[in-house]
Amino acid sequence: MIEILMNSWRPALEVLILAFGIYHVLNFMRGTRGAPVVTGFIVVLLGLTLLTVVLDLVVLRWLMATFFVFIAMAFLVIFQPEMRRMFAQLGNQSMFQAQHQQRENIEVVIEAAENLAEARIGAVIAMERTIQLPEVVEVGIVVDCEATPEMLETIFFPNNAIHDGGVIIRGDRITHAACIFPLTNQTNLSKTLGTRHRCSIGLSEETDAAVVVISEETASIGYAYKGQLTRNVTPQELRSFLSSVLVSRRRPKTLGFRIRQSLAKHFPSWTLGDS
Repeated sequence: MIEILMNSWRPALEVLILAFGIYHVLNFMRGTRGAPVVTGFIVVLLGLTLLTVVLDLVVLRWLMATFFVFIAMAFLVIFQPEMRRMFAQLGNQSMFQAQHQQRENIEVVIEAAENLAEARIGAVIAMERTIQLPEVVEVGIVVDCEATPEMLETIFFPNNAIHDGGVIIRGDRITHAACIFPLTNQTNLSKTLGTRHRCSIGLSEETDAAVVVISEETASIGYAYKGQLTRNVTPQELRSFLSSVLVSRRRPKTLGFRIRQSLAKHFPSWTLGDS
């Protein structure tokens, strides 16, 4: 028995490491524009692998083994934006700010968004998280001033020379204005969406920023995150979204917690401890 355990701990460790890595990659990809592609890629790969094993297809197995490197390179190319965002988050965890400061920043953006929507002034406000936005977008004018509702309203005022384009907020400061954000490549969007909404989606696809967009045509407020656009939100809904994204209220649930949570649904008598 001891010999069996000594010989099996390495494969068990490898399985755990792979499961941990795959779980976190899929969890990160969930909700992004690349999620359906990842699902399809995995289904096709697993289907071909199962087919070659069950039917003993030697040629197909040899082709998959030979072109595995090219498949991996194709995966890196297809999901380059998502992987860049994932590694950037891993390398910039120290950028998160204190909760009270983030809440103040959120209130500044919400107040400015309400006033701009009431005045029917269009705007795009990108709140930077872990990825440095100037490295991704075409930067306009360096502002570097304190983020206040009055300053945001002044920047987007139609007669202002720098009103056209987006604004980048880093922490409690407006770093850049008149920025050109990347347009989305999505083709299934409504034809009524203008450039502001399309560039807000595009920036959220390329980075992990929370992008607030105000429409001058409909005087409505929306936000884009991870390639998904939500329109016609109330200030309360905007506050709830920004708080969930920018303010870390509690530790994320670990894999062990999720497993125990799933078991507790089937065995209610079990006690679900915190993880």
